[in-house]
Amino acid sequence: MSGEPLREARPATDPDLADVLAAQRDRAAFGRLYRRYVDRVYGYAFYLLGDHHDAEDATERTFLAALAALERYRDTGSTFRAWLFRIAHNQLANALRARGRQQEASLDAVVEQATDDDPAGALGRAEDRRRLQRALEELPEDRRQVVVLRFVDGLSAREIGAVLDRSEGAVRVLQHRALRDLAAILER
Repeated sequence: MSGEPLREARPATDPDLADVLAAQRDRAAFGRLYRRYVDRVYGYAFYLLGDHHDAEDATERTFLAALAALERYRDTGSTFRAWLFRIAHNQLANALRARGRQQEASLDAVVEQATDDDPAGALGRAEDRRRLQRALEELPEDRRQVVVLRFVDGLSAREIGAVLDRSEGAVRVLQHRALRDLAAILER
């Protein structure tokens, strides 16, 4: 073993940095970032809010806030994606507070699923989604967010840590506990 101290592994570079810098120079270039992340931010919002219209509103507010704050974004070791999802996290917290944390399954989601070519399969998938949504709603807020950010939006533990203002290790513990709790809820 060498005598060098171990260093924390850090991504070599933010894959979005060139587009962020371009958007800081020319706001029209923000469109590339918007197109890259709009579906992911919307998915995060929908999973937490459970309503298409509320998710669309939260997604819009997220990107408007990101565009307004883009000049202040700096590459400080975290990624643009984590920064953007932190903004989304704050928008969703505001939306949940405003509605008193009442979450209901959206009828629109059921209707969309019912238009599938295989009605029986679509019905089964819709029921599975409703069961999962109800199970997610039973989790504490921080565990629910970790599950959605990790498995719906594909963020790394490090990025989730930046979004939720937690260490990477704490995120991994939350994820483990969330999955354990989710399995127990679904078994009931």
